[in-house]
Order: sequence, then C-alpha cells, then structure tokens
Amino acid sequence: MNGIAIMAIAIVALVCGYIFYGKYLAKIWGVNDNVKTPAVEINDGIDYVPTKKQVVFGHQFASIAGAGPINGPIQAAVFGWVPVLLWCLIGGVFIGAVQDFSSMFASVRNKGRSIGIIIENYVGKTGKRLFLLFVYFFSILVVAAFSDIVAKSFGVAETFSAEQNFANSQVACTSTLFIVAAVAIGFFIKYKQPGTAVNTTVSIIALVLCIALGCLFPFSLSVNTWMILVFIYILIASVVPVWALLQPRDYLNSYLLIFMIAAAVVGIFISNPAMELPAFTAFTTSAGSMFPILFVTVACGAVSGFHSLVSSETASKQVEKESDMLPISYGAMLVESLLGVIALIAVGSVAVGGQIPAGTPQMIFASAVSGFLSNLGIPSTISYTLISLAVSAFALTSLDSVARVGRLSFQELFLDKEDEDTSKLPEWKKFLTNRWVASIIVLVPSFLLAKVGYAEIWALFGSANQLLSVLALAAVAVYLKKVKKSNKMMFVPMFFMLAVTLVALIQMIVKNVMTFGASATVSAFGQGMQIVLAVLLVALAIIVVIACCKKLFGKEEPAKA
Repeated sequence: MNGIAIMAIAIVALVCGYIFYGKYLAKIWGVNDNVKTPAVEINDGIDYVPTKKQVVFGHQFASIAGAGPINGPIQAAVFGWVPVLLWCLIGGVFIGAVQDFSSMFASVRNKGRSIGIIIENYVGKTGKRLFLLFVYFFSILVVAAFSDIVAKSFGVAETFSAEQNFANSQVACTSTLFIVAAVAIGFFIKYKQPGTAVNTTVSIIALVLCIALGCLFPFSLSVNTWMILVFIYILIASVVPVWALLQPRDYLNSYLLIFMIAAAVVGIFISNPAMELPAFTAFTTSAGSMFPILFVTVACGAVSGFHSLVSSETASKQVEKESDMLPISYGAMLVESLLGVIALIAVGSVAVGGQIPAGTPQMIFASAVSGFLSNLGIPSTISYTLISLAVSAFALTSLDSVARVGRLSFQELFLDKEDEDTSKLPEWKKFLTNRWVASIIVLVPSFLLAKVGYAEIWALFGSANQLLSVLALAAVAVYLKKVKKSNKMMFVPMFFMLAVTLVALIQMIVKNVMTFGASATVSAFGQGMQIVLAVLLVALAIIVVIACCKKLFGKEEPAKA
C-alpha cells in the first residue's frame, strides 16, 4: 500500500472518531458551559489561569507530544506496518483520547485537582497516597530520561560527528531563544490581552525569528554543561506562573509541530511514498512478542499515562469553559495519533529490503520527512534541520511539563481535602509543600538518575507510562460511577492495558534478574535500579487498581458533592 492510502485512512478514521465518539462522550458526561471552571472560579494567577482554547491546546499538545509518537511507531514497525497502524487508530480513538478527555473532565469537575485527589475523594486517602507515590517515581523516570535526551541533542561531544555537533548547536540556540521569546509573549498576552489574530501573528513572527537566528548564530556547550542548564531551567519552569513561561512556550512550539505535521502530510500526498516494510512480519521478533511489546512500544501514538497527568495537573487549571475540553484533550490526542501514522509512513518509505534502516528514530524520521518536503521545493538540508529542531524542542517541552506535574504530585502527597487553607498547616508540611522545595525533591534524584543514561531506563519508563494509564482510567471510572454517569467505556481499555503493562513489567523484572551483572550493555547499577523501581511500581499499581475495583464493583455509595 502507498503513503496516500494509509494517510487518507488515518485522517478519515481520526476525524470520524472525534465527530462521533468524542462528541458522544461529551454529551453523555454532560459537558456544560454554564458550569464555572476552576480556572475562572479560583484564578490564583499561578496555576489556575483562565486561558483561550487555542493557547491551552498548544500547551496540551506540545506537552503530550514530545518524541514519543515518533520513537514508538518506528521501533514497533519491526512487527509490520499494519499492526502499528491499527493500534495507532483504534488505541488513539477508543483508549488514549478517552483517557485524556475523561481525566480532564473529572479534574475540571473537581476544582482542577489531580487524579490523586480524585482517588482520595472517591476511593480513599490510602489509594491517593499510593497513586501520588507512583506519580512521583514516574516523574523522576521521565525527567531523568528526557533531560538526558535534551542534553545530548543540545550539547557537543567528541563522540559526535562534526555535522551532528553543528546541528546540535543550532537546535540549542533556537530552543534558548524560544524560552526568551516565550517569556516576552507571556507578558504581552497577560497585560495587553491581544485578540486571536494579533496573538497568532506575533507568535509566528517570533517563531520564525528564533529559528532564523538560531540557525545563523549557533553556540556550542558540552553535554554535561547542558545537563546542568536544563535542570536549572526546569526548576524555574516548574514554579513560575504558567502564563509567564509554560503556556507561551508550549503555544510557540505547537505552531512548530503543527507546521511540521501539516508539511509532512502535504509531502506524503505529493510524493506518495511506497511502503517498503512488510504489512506483517511475525508475532515474535527480535524486539520480543507482539503482546505486550507492540502496545508498550507505540505508547504515545495510541495511549500514554503521562497525558492524564498533563490533562489533570496543568491543562485542567487553564480551561476557560467546559466545551473547550473536547478539542483540547480528545482532539490533541488524535493529532498525536496522526503524527504516529506519519512516523510509520516515514520509516516505511526509507526501509531497505523490508528492514528498518540504521540510525535513531529521530534521524530516520527527519531523513524521510525531509525527502517528502523536497518534492515541495524545500532543500533537504534545511528541512532536515527544521524537523530535528521540532523533535528536540518538544522533548524539552514535555520535560518542563512533567517537572511541574511531579512538583504538584509531591505537594498533594502531604495535603488532605481539609487543607484548603495552607497557612494553617504544620511547619513541616509548609516546608515540604513549598513549591521550590517540592521541585528540588523531584529534580535531585532525577539528576542523579540521568547520569545512568536514558537508554538504560527507557524500557522501564515506557512500561510505567502505560501502567499509569490504567490507574487514570480506573480512577475516572470510579468518579463517573459516583456521580451517576456512564463509565462502561472505561472497562475494556483499563483491563486490556493492565494486562499489557503487567506482563511487560514482569518480563522486564525476570530478564534483569536472570542477567544481573552479566549484561554487556547495561550496568549492574542500571539493572538493579530497574528491578527495584519495576517491583515498586507494580506493587503500587496493583494495590491502587484493587482499591478502585472494590469501589467499581462493590456496593454503590451516595455521590459526594
């Protein structure tokens, strides 16, 4: 099959999913613009800030995208392009987008609180604390993995080629300029409140200037230096008001990513690349068995537990009216599934003899898409740099979002429903829930873990990420039951993903135990860390799922206000 046919099938399936299933969910859950959102009701100027739909969409999309929907489908293509395509479409419409939308809906209806607080309200304090511990450890994994990726995509090293070092320097300069421009635009929007047309024009001009200046005036710093600078940045980004950095930065980056997706789609329709990968290879490949490896590997292209944290920890506190939730959450996930399909077509177009070419997924993706864009008259050298820039920029965007999520989760670990007035907290609680202290407690272990390298912890991160989706689905299912709304659409996704992730984590534990100290590619420290964290995450998840299932299938109790 050719690229046009696959792209057409994907677009039709995803659009139909949004129109029919997404709007159906909004209707049966009672999305209502007459209900005042937490952003409007609380509006503290730091985390709760009522914001225009397109800006929150930019934050949501940029935060959840990252490099996941590119890495996952390309790596999973060893099973053939048909299984990956089906999982991106079916998983995206019926699992991933449902999780993202339901998490945001439940959060908005609960004062913008996280999934952890929702578990406390409808399951119990013990379930909440166990969930927040899971999120805390998960955030450490994400920050460690993505900070290592970002530092290596910004910094120069002797082991990199001269061309790679130069490209990294361009990406680093452009990303730094993005941050400066984002702060300026944040203050501009906050105090001038321009209309949509002016806001969009200024943002696009700033984006183009950042890219041009970054490419013309690259600067070089070592990977280790960038690692330190990245952690300083995310410490600041996790505590400053969202309007000052998080929102405008994500808004700027969303234009870059949407341009990349739109250009890639047009390039595919013009070049119509052939799929050089087989439709299906085998149920067992060098990567492992299709169940569970396919579903864990594709990850963000179909479903990602991290999305539920963005939906409930940050984006839900910015939603201006309830009808905005459908395009912000459900819509952003479907666009991400589309990006996964583009990555699949990209790797299929450059495959040789039915085999995935050598190189990192980002290199494969950038090479293929630059080839598509050459048919539009864009020089491949320029387009390759721009695509590489987009992928790197979104890894950094996901990084600063998860740092804030980790900080909020750690703070909530020590707060109960009755702790609305934080001035009355004991001194030790005030200290631990201080946003600077909480951020440092998340980032210090992340920095130490980042030294191990993302390659050693990526498999654990992927499995933990998918397991988190199970906890989010279970928590929302309990909430929907308590408030007398339909939750049947949560059951199949929840139990399917539970089976996938538990099997994957148990396989990982067994493999690391059997090869402990004997691996030529993974250090004994790295293996030991994976074993301990995997066992801990499995134990926490099982306890939380059991607690949720007791509420789901036990005797029904009256809904709480």
